Amino acid sequence: MAPVAPRSGDAIFANIERVNAELFTLTYGAIVRQLLTDLEEVEEVNKQLDQMGYNIGIRLVDEFLAKSNVSRCVDFRETTDVIAKVGFKMFLGVTASVTNWDAEGTCCSIVLEDNPLVDFVELPDTCQGLYYCNILSGVIRGALDMVSMKTEVTWLRDVLRGDDVFELQVKLLKQVPEEYPYKDDE
Repeated sequence: MAPVAPRSGDAIFANIERVNAELFTLTYGAIVRQLLTDLEEVEEVNKQLDQMGYNIGIRLVDEFLAKSNVSRCVDFRETTDVIAKVGFKMFLGVTASVTNWDAEGTCCSIVLEDNPLVDFVELPDTCQGLYYCNILSGVIRGALDMVSMKTEVTWLRDVLRGDDVFELQVKLLKQVPEEYPYKDDE
């Protein structure tokens, strides 16, 4: 039997069960609003959104690998490219681009032209320190953590703050060698 070819983000997005985009956007907005009410401090809301995203990211990897037929990525560069072109399309319906690589190949930017999470959103003056889409940085960090890449993900640009695009900086801190729970030779 011939090996199964990896599927593109468009092909996966076309066949995946989806929720109504407006319902998704409004539900996410309600979650952020409730966090602002409960936690009161914008920085605490940013931390909570990142942690929620991290928890989602560590679970999304399994679904991503099962549905995308993507083979093992050889390095950080290839991994971020797959996240941008396949992962974002598969789960959010948008394509991202990877730019601004450093000389060592350990730091880059993921740029989103469009972001469905921010439809209908305007930040009030009291929330200027809020990274409204911080859940995405947590998702990326959690997903990369599950494939043995410790990373730091931060927002560089945000349309809600007056920038022209959404830009996340992804920095590889450490590539963790895989450890197996037992030895085959014993």
